[in-house]
Formats: sequence, structure tokens, C-alpha cells
Amino acid sequence: MYERIRNYLSGQLDIPAEEMSRETTFESLHLDSLDMVEMVMDLEEELGIDLGMEGDLQIETIGDLADFIEEKLE
Repeated sequence: MYERIRNYLSGQLDIPAEEMSRETTFESLHLDSLDMVEMVMDLEEELGIDLGMEGDLQIETIGDLADFIEEKLE
């Protein structure tokens, strides 16, 4: 899942995937809340699931999001 998110961000932001790690924050990539919503919607469509990202989720890094999605897929 991490690689899928990293590749998605690489394509959307025109940043080489190799420059991102699990610890890369969305803030450091200059993603605002609208960008995050769009990314989550794209991932939901691609995966065919509802990630239920409402509430006070503490998802700040690529790794956080990958772990969250992997838990939802279990």
C-alpha cells in the first residue's frame, strides 16, 4: 500500500517517488485538506472500499495512511 500511495503522490505532485519515504509528511509535500480529500477519494475508487476517514484521525505521513488503509483492508 505504501508503494501505491507513494506512486500516486509522485504522479500527482511531479516529485520522484524515491524522494519520499514512509516518514514523509503530507505537510512537507504541501498538501492541503482539499488535496487530501481528493487523494482519499481516488484511493477509495481504486480499491473499491470506503475508508471512512471522518473524525480525528492522526494521519500525518505516507506511512500513517498506508497503515490505516491496510488495517481497513483486513
